[in-house]
Amino acid sequence: MRAIRVFLGLALLLGIVAVPTTSRAAAATGWTGPLSTRGRYIVDATGARFKLKAGNWHGASGTWNGSGDGTDPANHHAGEMAFQTPLGLDRAPLETIIDGFAELGLNTVRLQFSNQMIHDAAPVPDLRANPGLRGKTPLQVYDKVVERLTARGFAVILNNHTTTSRWCCGLDGNERWNTAQSERQWQDDWLFMARRYATNKRVVGADLYNEVRRNVLDDPNWGWGNGTDWQRASQQAGDRILTEANPDLLIIVEGINWTGIPVDGLPHGRPTLEPARTLSPTLVDSGKLVYSAHFYGYTGPNHSGATGTGETHDPRYQDLSPQELKDVLYRQAFYVSAETGRHFTAPLWISEFGVGGRNNTDPKSRAWFETFVDYLVQTDTDFAYWPVVGFHTNRSGDGWALLAWDANGGRMGIDDGDDWRAAAWKRLIGAPGKTGPVPVADRWSMLNLDHGDFAESRAVRALPDWNPGARKGTCPDGQRVIGLGHTGGRGLCTGSWPAPSGYTVVRDESYVDTDWAVGYTKVQCPPGQFLAGYSLTGNAFSAALCGKATGLGRHGRTVWFDRGDNRPSGAPGGEFASGAYKGQCASNEYVAGVAYTGRVGSSKTPDALLCRS
Repeated sequence: MRAIRVFLGLALLLGIVAVPTTSRAAAATGWTGPLSTRGRYIVDATGARFKLKAGNWHGASGTWNGSGDGTDPANHHAGEMAFQTPLGLDRAPLETIIDGFAELGLNTVRLQFSNQMIHDAAPVPDLRANPGLRGKTPLQVYDKVVERLTARGFAVILNNHTTTSRWCCGLDGNERWNTAQSERQWQDDWLFMARRYATNKRVVGADLYNEVRRNVLDDPNWGWGNGTDWQRASQQAGDRILTEANPDLLIIVEGINWTGIPVDGLPHGRPTLEPARTLSPTLVDSGKLVYSAHFYGYTGPNHSGATGTGETHDPRYQDLSPQELKDVLYRQAFYVSAETGRHFTAPLWISEFGVGGRNNTDPKSRAWFETFVDYLVQTDTDFAYWPVVGFHTNRSGDGWALLAWDANGGRMGIDDGDDWRAAAWKRLIGAPGKTGPVPVADRWSMLNLDHGDFAESRAVRALPDWNPGARKGTCPDGQRVIGLGHTGGRGLCTGSWPAPSGYTVVRDESYVDTDWAVGYTKVQCPPGQFLAGYSLTGNAFSAALCGKATGLGRHGRTVWFDRGDNRPSGAPGGEFASGAYKGQCASNEYVAGVAYTGRVGSSKTPDALLCRS
């Protein structure tokens, strides 16, 4: 019997079995952590699709009070008890709240935290409905919530919602990951959280930062390489999490929520995920990236959602016709999962959407919600409603929440019979979609040497510096270089491919066996090796990193791209070097060599590829 108990404890820890809950409802059965991605789908450890049917349980990222007045839980005044815990724990037992999640049909919880919460050692005020949490720090309460959610079968996604504990999303120092703290501190806090739950395979994701946006002085950007570059920062943080803390986590990157000054006549808007079409993150583990976006009816593609800010000519999403709305949603986010076989292809998770509930009589917001839910159903998109838990007093208060408790523990829910959202919610939570095994397909990834090294291979990272002084790029393990840009230094990787048994650095024509690019300088891999990476000195091609593999074919052809694109039909992989000519081998080929002009004063940019099969 003792051996059985030990086995069950280990199985729970690894996410293999669900804990029997007697009369308690389980969230989801039959899934095994950790999670990863295949194309546009998230899959569990068996390769079966795991659709995130999630809700946001906020509170630990902000301060709220237990006064029971039913007002906005963000409000907290001097003299009131301030909490940094998931909402509702002062009103209902933890297990009762989780029961509500299961009854809603959720299988995942997006659980907010602030960096301040991690470091706050003061005990939380008395959570009277949960006396077992008395005397615990906010992080210890968070631990307990994670423990019970995962024991009940839920997947948990950790969400760094704010830096300081307060309500999102004003001009308050929480606009970016590094406005109220250093980027290094932000990364180190993520490593701490990722390690803390590393043995729990039902803690499945790291949602890196919430609604990155402009502060008073400057905008976040996507790809500039500076201190406000969200594409760079999210990729570097994701790689550190995967290589230093927890290789099992999904890395969730939300698009940019807002840039510019929201005044008519001045540039402003919500870039969301549009920049990923031409510059997508590439993680050291290529099956871990998930994109995220937020949509509410009262915001818009060029509307912050605020009132009185001068956005008088900018429509909100709820002002658009159903077709206009779908077109905008596709352009801003949904394309990343709809267009397969591209460097940006990955699962899309709408990690926040919502609308006011039973007391909402506004026809525009209600129509928007119905249309948005229909689009989620139509596209079979992963989602997370905002919020799941709220407060109420005499059935009024936080009408946005799906579940709300009053000061006496009385519950109000979306299924009470007087909430107009109930039909749409049932339609969404029960919608048909992809289930079962997801086939393994080739991955496509970008190499971006715009601002420095881009080494995404764990194996190559362990090597000494193979070309000192140059900017170096390597494909993730299991992938190979399949295309290059004529200028700019960007490349395209694909897989699956055998792991190299070793590497050779080639800087000259030592291994050239035929004159496959007459009059051009050629760098060619030795026989039995393929191009796994390359380096640039300034703008000039300087060296090839070749990986050793068995079974490589010797039939070759030259692909020129010095005067125009030369890519296979349909351009698999997508636009990986925007504004530059591109050369690309076929999907069943490998790059065996690169030719460039070597004349004095030339830029030595790639002009041709030797493609072999």
